[in-house]
Amino acid sequence: MDADLATLYDVATKVLLQAVKRQIERFPPDFMFQLTKEEFDILRSQFVTSSQWGGRRYPPFAFTEQGVAMLSSVLNSPRAIAVNIEIMRAFIMLRRMLASHADLARKLEALEKKYDAQFKVVFDAIRKLMASPEPKRRRIGFHAQEGE
Repeated sequence: MDADLATLYDVATKVLLQAVKRQIERFPPDFMFQLTKEEFDILRSQFVTSSQWGGRRYPPFAFTEQGVAMLSSVLNSPRAIAVNIEIMRAFIMLRRMLASHADLARKLEALEKKYDAQFKVVFDAIRKLMASPEPKRRRIGFHAQEGE
């Protein structure tokens, strides 16, 4: 919720909403939406004390995971800047891990091809060794031996 995120990013809710409105194109419907009046009433009824939601004249905005990340790039508080930097570092680390896995997969595939070819030669040699040699045919019948 907008008020919770304002606290998280160490800004006033009003400042958060102004930043969103100034850069609304960064918040498509799958990043942020406003609760309906009915949803807001249900939310308020869940809290025993309504001081957190008390003087609001409009339902709050709810942010998805992508919207929370986008907020860190449009807010200018030290905490929002730090969160945005960590998000970028995590993204880069993930990209490196994926690239590393792709490199490992390529190397493994190359090794498999190399060893498959080498083992084929070995298996062919083993098969030749295992094959019994064709026996020399003995001549049938009586043949005069040389020298007789």
